[in-house]
Amino acid sequence: MQKITPTLWFDKNAEEAAKFYTSIFKNGKIGSTTHYTEAGFEVHHMPAGTVLTVEFQIEGYDFLALNGGPVFKFTPAISFMVNCPSAGEVDELWAKLSEGGTPLMPLDSYPFSPRYGWIQDKYGVSWQLIFMQAGAPRTIVPSLMFTGPQVGKAEEAINFYASIFPDSSVGMITRYGAESAPDKEGMVMYGEMTLAGQKFAAMDSAYDHKFNFNEAISFLVTCKDQAEIDFFWEKLSAVPASEQCGWLKDKYGVSWQIVPVGMDEMLNSPDKAKADRAMQAIMQMKKIDMAGLQAAFDGE
Repeated sequence: MQKITPTLWFDKNAEEAAKFYTSIFKNGKIGSTTHYTEAGFEVHHMPAGTVLTVEFQIEGYDFLALNGGPVFKFTPAISFMVNCPSAGEVDELWAKLSEGGTPLMPLDSYPFSPRYGWIQDKYGVSWQLIFMQAGAPRTIVPSLMFTGPQVGKAEEAINFYASIFPDSSVGMITRYGAESAPDKEGMVMYGEMTLAGQKFAAMDSAYDHKFNFNEAISFLVTCKDQAEIDFFWEKLSAVPASEQCGWLKDKYGVSWQIVPVGMDEMLNSPDKAKADRAMQAIMQMKKIDMAGLQAAFDGE
């Protein structure tokens, strides 16, 4: 089971987006779907029965699509790097993702890759498509760009995250040289880390991008018990005002969801009263209290 799952915040088109991604990537499949209940309407303003989340998988990598409304918009601060086994596959994916999208770096040959392009698709999600080695397996790697007030903190963040998650390590780090202004010499041009056995990338960028991390892309961490929830919450949460319903924001502005195994099953229970009680309980929590959630679900 994937420990960390990227969650994509959509404005009522999560199902449509999940179907689109699973149709253009290989090995795509749709998983379970949860729905809003009447509970918490005064907060989420979604009619009961509206799709809440859709699980989907592409290239063996799990994502969660969330219908959260128009509150947050995607930015390239978090993108998904797709390592392709051939230049032709880069071109093929580019053609599909660029329909209605916006190129951020044109599809071309670069010093670091013979075929690369950075595209923001029609939903606003950013993808870096890259060919490095013929025949290599296609993989998807979340990439975090530290810019604005966070610029220069990529290496610190890499070490911070690797110190928290089990089965983690710091990988290759490539640095900017003296000729890379406005990026300062020594800052991270590209860095790799493994968190809970999953590959991530990070980079600094001193250009005036006018965007940063926000809740449009968060990372959901599935926990086996309350002790694990408490651990990650204590290590990651740095903005008390952002704590709500299991969501938190860390010191770099990256959003995380710290949730227990089985929460989706509660929210998707065929027993509507139980699902309503679970949703109502979650809406009143900051950090998830597993015992309180279970008690609400059971009607105790």
